[in-house]
Amino acid sequence: MAVWVEKDDCAGCETCVEACPLGAISMRDGLAIIDEKCNSCGACVESCSTGAIKSDAAAAKADTSQYRDVWIVAETRHGRVRPCTLELLGCGRGLANALDQRLCAVLAGKEVKGFAADMAEHGADVVYVMEDAGLEEGRTLPHARAITDAAREKKPAVVLFSATPFGRELAPRVSRRLGTGLTADCTELGIDGATKNLLQTRPAWGGNLMATIYSPDSRPQMSTVRPGVMKALPREPGRKADIVGLKVNLKAEDARLQVVELKKGLRKKVDLTEAKIIVSGGNGVGSKEGFKLLEELAAVLGAEVAGTRIAVEEGWITADRQVGQTGQSVCPDLYIACGISGAIQHRSGMAGAKTIVAINTDPNAPIFQIADIAVNADLFKVVPELIAALRARGDEC
Repeated sequence: MAVWVEKDDCAGCETCVEACPLGAISMRDGLAIIDEKCNSCGACVESCSTGAIKSDAAAAKADTSQYRDVWIVAETRHGRVRPCTLELLGCGRGLANALDQRLCAVLAGKEVKGFAADMAEHGADVVYVMEDAGLEEGRTLPHARAITDAAREKKPAVVLFSATPFGRELAPRVSRRLGTGLTADCTELGIDGATKNLLQTRPAWGGNLMATIYSPDSRPQMSTVRPGVMKALPREPGRKADIVGLKVNLKAEDARLQVVELKKGLRKKVDLTEAKIIVSGGNGVGSKEGFKLLEELAAVLGAEVAGTRIAVEEGWITADRQVGQTGQSVCPDLYIACGISGAIQHRSGMAGAKTIVAINTDPNAPIFQIADIAVNADLFKVVPELIAALRARGDEC
């Protein structure tokens, strides 16, 4: 059993120092410090009036019957709801239905109440709104406190974050403060019919297999979900949700990090997650010259060009166009896979596509297992013919 101090919650009262039978706790700069003499007896945990001292034993003894509802933590950017949030709502809706519980969206920011209608129309039953001048975009410390406080009060069974840079920093802060586990970069979520535990699936062992993780004894169950993997529900205009305002109690230490300025990068990074059509190439394309053919097809279709990890490593395309476990996860309307064998690392990033067309000379290529249309042929014969046919059709129109 491990025992630790959440410094942000420590009041410096020294009660734990007196409670420790081993003299393993001292004060430094007004905060409790636990040293190596600690034998994890838990006396300090019981004595702490602010709940600043945690133990993993406390998490293991959680009464799971007290926890209800599925939460998704919403993200907004530049005055709009991010697509990854709508994907979380779509995923969360299915989980909430399976549990026969509510789907709750958590909106935290300076002025975010106006986004509540978007949450409702995309599946939320309840929208928790937390507004405070300190909840600026990009500042994870105040967001972590606000969400942690809300979770302690409401006791959700499941909390989902997007695996964005912000979500990847925020989620572990919240899970640590709540003394619960966190499964990162999930590509699939479900509910066990017998136990009602959250089944959290993600690539493991370098992407060579998919591992399903669950937390039977700790709550809330927390995951980050890769953008582009889950599907958003269609907007349901006029759908209503209960909007509940929650009090925000930030502390001075939450302002340690200040956002001075937000700037767009000088180099524009490709965002494949919003592409409707993607033409993607793998080892079978063979060269940078081969990718020019795919670029030509993409231009005719109004599509984005992407590729596998090997295409990036060979220098045929740039890293920001990689699709897969170590690249972007996408869910376009149409995904054309050219010369891609279909390793699990790549499939985990594009399996959410609505229609998959695979072109490969190997009839046993794994990509054909998930393809809607399988073309067992040479891409250097098929793609030029496809380009010509599309151009001819365009001329006729």
